[in-house]
Amino acid sequence: MSRGIANRNPGNIRRSRVRYRGEVRPSRDPDFKQFESMEWGYRAMFVLLDTYRLRYGLDTLRRMISRYAPPEENHTALYIDAVCDMTGVGADEPIDTRDRATMVPVVAAMSQIENGVRAARSEVERGFDLAGF
Repeated sequence: MSRGIANRNPGNIRRSRVRYRGEVRPSRDPDFKQFESMEWGYRAMFVLLDTYRLRYGLDTLRRMISRYAPPEENHTALYIDAVCDMTGVGADEPIDTRDRATMVPVVAAMSQIENGVRAARSEVERGFDLAGF
C-alpha cells in the first residue's frame, strides 16, 4: 500500500501550517498530512488546486502541477504529460478549478500518479462535493 493511500492523503500533501477539514492532527507521518477518509484527502486536493488558481493565478495544468510537484522533487514534465493524457485536458488550457467535469478526472489522474493505483471515482466525486464549490 502506498504512503498516500495509508495516510488517506491521495495527493501526498505535505505537512504545513495550513489546516484542512477532515485532517488528522497531529499527523503520525513525519512528512505528510493524514486525513480521516480518502474523501477528505481528495477534498484537500481540490481546495489546494483552487487556491493555486485564485491566489496565485495558476490556471493551467502545467502551472498547477509545476507548483504541486516541483522538478526538484519530481519528474514534473512526465507528471503533466500523464495527467493530460489521462484527462484530455491540454497542458496550457485554462481550467476552472470549480468545474466538476474537468476537476474530478484531473484529481483522479493526479492520485493515480501519486499512488500507482486507479482512484475510486466515487471517493473523488465525494471529495469534490465536500469542497462545496
